[in-house]
Amino acid sequence: MLLGKVEGRVWATRKLDVFQGKKLMVVQPLDEDLKAVSSHIIAVDTVDAGVGDVVCLATSKEASVPMEEKMIPVDAAIVGIVDRVDR
Repeated sequence: MLLGKVEGRVWATRKLDVFQGKKLMVVQPLDEDLKAVSSHIIAVDTVDAGVGDVVCLATSKEASVPMEEKMIPVDAAIVGIVDRVDR
């Protein structure tokens, strides 16, 4: 699982039916100090996150787990909204 910050939204009027009603968000991956690492990724929002939220991301095969249908083309999914990080 990764941390990330939602920085925008992707609007796609034509997409697979399994993505109807799902938001696609632009997310900047973060390290444990909430500093940006790597490139932005596009993630399916499963928890109604918004721009500016720090979120938990599931990636790889596990990203499809929160989706209603299995075996769909999802590489990243927002699965939680972070309230704080204690170290």
